[in-house]
Amino acid sequence: QVQLVESGGGLVQPGGSLRLSCTASGLTLDAYSIAWFRLAPGKEREGVSCISRSDSRIYYTDSVKGRFTISRDNAKNTVYLQLNSLKPEDTAVYYCAAGSEYGCYPTVIRRYEYGYWGQGTQVTVSS
Repeated sequence: QVQLVESGGGLVQPGGSLRLSCTASGLTLDAYSIAWFRLAPGKEREGVSCISRSDSRIYYTDSVKGRFTISRDNAKNTVYLQLNSLKPEDTAVYYCAAGSEYGCYPTVIRRYEYGYWGQGTQVTVSS
């Protein structure tokens, strides 16, 4: 049974940092493109970042460029999303997803290419 589990969310003040983790069971993450999405109240789900299966392509949505960093640790079968300089508008539930090689390009995340999803972790940025 495939399971993706996100962790690392929490409450942080503006300007603070968090590191989100996406750990898998029943699936080897280095064989997939991995993406992070977020869903904020009253908004549509947004693709935040992705890393392709080959690690040759990485994408960040404009609002997080220079602040968020995606990375893999294949030995731990885990993908991370480092969130720095957090802003209140980053508040959302963050989800990781695993998908095909065609799900991640430097200019776009193809959401329909992602078939495995985690349950999400809440990130709240507030003073």
